[in-house]
Amino acid sequence: MIMNANLEPLISDIANYMAGVGQAARDASREIGRATTGQKNQALTAIAQRIIEQSEVLKKANAMDLAAGKEKGLDAALLDRLELTDERIHSMAEGLKQIATLADPVGVISNLAYRPSGIQVGQMRVPLGVIGIIYESRPNVTADAAALCLKSGNAVILRGGSEAIHSNQAIAKCIQHGLEIVGLPTEVVQVIETTDRAAVGELLRLKDAIDVIIPRGGKSLIERITNESTIPVIKHLDGICHVFIDDEADKEKALNVAFNSKTQRYGTCNTMETLLLTESASARILPELANMYVDAGVELRGCDKTQSILKDSGVESIAAVEEDWATEYLAPVLSIKIVENIDAAISHINQYSSQHTDSIVTENYTKSRQFLREVDSSSVMVNASTRFADGFEYGLGAEIGISTDKLHARGPVGLDGLTSMKYVVLGDGQIR
Repeated sequence: MIMNANLEPLISDIANYMAGVGQAARDASREIGRATTGQKNQALTAIAQRIIEQSEVLKKANAMDLAAGKEKGLDAALLDRLELTDERIHSMAEGLKQIATLADPVGVISNLAYRPSGIQVGQMRVPLGVIGIIYESRPNVTADAAALCLKSGNAVILRGGSEAIHSNQAIAKCIQHGLEIVGLPTEVVQVIETTDRAAVGELLRLKDAIDVIIPRGGKSLIERITNESTIPVIKHLDGICHVFIDDEADKEKALNVAFNSKTQRYGTCNTMETLLLTESASARILPELANMYVDAGVELRGCDKTQSILKDSGVESIAAVEEDWATEYLAPVLSIKIVENIDAAISHINQYSSQHTDSIVTENYTKSRQFLREVDSSSVMVNASTRFADGFEYGLGAEIGISTDKLHARGPVGLDGLTSMKYVVLGDGQIR
C-alpha cells in the first residue's frame, strides 16, 4: 500500500478495499461474539493503558490534523472539538476503563417462564454482529465507539471525518494493540484508512457484511446516510426539545428547569429550543424567566401573547414565525409560545418535536401522567431539565448516540441498545 506525503494510504480500488474490510469484520464478529466478559474487559483495560503510554504519539498525530484544519480554515469551535489535550487523552482512557466495569449484556437470559407443555421460554441478549459508525471531528469517538461495540460483542467499522484522519489512525493502533494482547482479532475494530468520500458510499452498500449503521454528526451527514444506506440506520436528525410549564407548576422548579434546559449548553441535541407556557403560568413566571434569559444573552422569539407580556415587562423580543417552531437553533436563541392548556401543549410538541426530549413542569400528578403517555418522544420528563437526556446521566455508563427512531433502539443507545434479543427454549425431551 503506497502512502502519500500526509501519511494517508493511497487506495486505488475503494470498492475492493471496502469489501475486504466488510468481510474481515464479519469474520471477526464471530470471534468477538463468543469472547468471554473477562477477555473483553482485559482488552479494554489494555487499550486504555496503551492510550496513556502513547499520549505523545497521539498528540503528534493530532497536531498534524490541527495544522491541516487551520490551513483549511476550520473555525475555532471545530478545532476545539478536534484537539487532543492531555486531559482529553486521560478522559478517553478513563472512559474505556469505565466501560470495562459495566455489566456485560451478552448472554443474559430474561423472562424465562414455563409453558403448559413443560418447556421454558425466555429471551437471550446477543450482539447485533457488525456495526458501521460514521462520525465527524472528535477523535475520542473512535475510542468510545470501539469500546462500546467491543464490550457488547460486536465487530465495528469506524469511518471518522477527514479532519481527524491521523488522530483516528493513531488511536486505532492503540486499540489493535489491546486486542492482540488478549488474543482477539484486530479486525474486531477497523478504522477506515482513507478520506476518500467514496468509501462512505461503499460502506453504506455492504448490506451482506454490516448489520446496522450509526451516524454521529451534523444534520447533512445524517440525512445523506439515511437516504443512501441499504442497511438499517440508528439515528436522530434534530434535537427540537420542549419544556412545557403548566398552570400548576412550582415557580422555583419552573425557573430552574427552563433556564437550565436552554443555557447549560447551547450546542447540544438535548438543549431546549421551544418553551411552552399556559396563560396562567406565563403571567407569574415568564417575566422573571425572560429577564434571566436576557441576562444570559439569549435572544427571545415569541408568539403575539408572549411579545405582549414581555413588552409590559420591559423585555425585548422579536416575533416568532412558523419556521421557529421547527428549528433546532443550537445557539442562544429561544422560541416561546403561550398555549391554552396541556392538550394544546402536547399537540404542539407532537407536531413540531423531533421526538428527542420533552419535559413538563407541574405539580399535578394526573397531568404529568398524561404528558408521559401522550408525548411521542424518545425521552419524556417531569420536573427535570432536558439536558439529562444522556447515556451517562441515565446510568448507561456510556452511549453510542441518541436514537429518535422507534426501531430497534430509542433514546440514549448504550450496551443493551447494541444487542438484540433471541428466543431460547429449554426442554427435557418434550415433543409437540
